[in-house]
Amino acid sequence: MKILFWRSLVVIFIILGFIGAILPGMPTTVFLILAAWAASKGWPQMDAWLLNHPKYGTTLRSWRENGTVPRKAKWLASMMMLISAVVMLLTNAPIWVKIFTDLIMLSVAIWLWLRPEPSALPIKEIE
Repeated sequence: MKILFWRSLVVIFIILGFIGAILPGMPTTVFLILAAWAASKGWPQMDAWLLNHPKYGTTLRSWRENGTVPRKAKWLASMMMLISAVVMLLTNAPIWVKIFTDLIMLSVAIWLWLRPEPSALPIKEIE
């Protein structure tokens, strides 16, 4: 039963990540990180596939090993949150909802920028 639970989470997160790859404004990598986490609990083959994925594998491995986030991902996520915050302010939602969601996005952006970035490959010395 536990394996079914973890595999169901993996499938849900991968579907959300796929949707995020198509729809602007919805994250992809976050859902793939969650999918890899769930896969590590009950689907080793899917975990290996995600970690070796040609496009997302490096980012997923860097997150798992060191908690790093590439600068490009930080900028993209921050810009999307900023756009979402402005759109939220223009909606008819109650003011407390606007403030709450914008503060949550600001908190996430601050947390994101405090994450370390992957280091560049070491430069070989010229002999």
